[in-house]
Amino acid sequence: MSYDALLWLSFGGPEGPADVRPFLENVTRGRGVPPERLDEVEAHYQHFGGVSPINALNLAAIEAVRATGFDLPIHFGNRNWHPMVEDTLAEMKAAGVRRALVFPTSAYGGYSACRQYDEDISRARAAVPDAPELVKLRQFFDHPLFIDAFADAVRAAAVDLPADHRLVFTAHSVPVSADNAAGPPSEGGNRYSRQIAEASRLVASAVGRDEYDVVWQSRSGPPRIPWLEPDIVDHVEALHKNGVTGVLLCPIGFVSDHLEVVWDLDTEARERAGELGMAFARAATPNGDPRFAELVVELVREHTEGLEPRKLSDFTAAGCTVNGAPCAPLCCEPAKRSGKY
Repeated sequence: MSYDALLWLSFGGPEGPADVRPFLENVTRGRGVPPERLDEVEAHYQHFGGVSPINALNLAAIEAVRATGFDLPIHFGNRNWHPMVEDTLAEMKAAGVRRALVFPTSAYGGYSACRQYDEDISRARAAVPDAPELVKLRQFFDHPLFIDAFADAVRAAAVDLPADHRLVFTAHSVPVSADNAAGPPSEGGNRYSRQIAEASRLVASAVGRDEYDVVWQSRSGPPRIPWLEPDIVDHVEALHKNGVTGVLLCPIGFVSDHLEVVWDLDTEARERAGELGMAFARAATPNGDPRFAELVVELVREHTEGLEPRKLSDFTAAGCTVNGAPCAPLCCEPAKRSGKY
């Protein structure tokens, strides 16, 4: 099938101090996040001048894709901040785009990692009369290029650490109930945490590590709601108590340096490790690696040329959707609809 363009769809981030609070309100609308948690996260953004690194990193990644000779126009839109996806879609329509592929900057399944992108696609199309058809590309957590980029990043980060350091993979936490609902009901849930575990296993195997940990970070909901644990800082403290002298963090759940990476890992976890006298390193996220651009091109070619999906796991390829419809009935149902929290 032929396509007219690629929509690069990302999370979004503030570009200055005045953007931070409205951005956070967009992100958390309807989720019951306590105001004090918003105050805390706002302070994290203001620590970096109110600017998230994510927009600049996305633009650089788009240029890297173009540099491969990629022959479709690439349009950039965000879910939570400017350029908003509705505005980008209107620009695409005005440019004559009738059918476009969508690359979501999330490698995994689950409500926040996949289904919410579909909801934003559906919302954007509803806001733009006669909007282009949008086909979202599949989840790519087990793609060889994704795994190889992380594996090389782990190798590079390990160079200056003691030989007995611990490899720890980390990803954004979600409510336990949301993870239980991740994936189609036929799978029995937990698609998100199972995919994180599998990607971590694949990277660990690639670098020859039999022992490693998978932990979580950046929880934001009400304290009464259980989220995936253990938390990264708590885990660093536990490692220290067990005599571990160094830690290497691999942000396996992130394709680029969100604020959650540069604050929760590079600031909080690093500072705690330093206070405990532990050596610390953090592996780079992959979107600055040339293989990430190759990955995007290959995902597109699966549609335009009928390439067989390349993947390293036994998971069924999932996440490809049309116009925001779920990839399977009841897949990754949001908790507000299921009544689970």
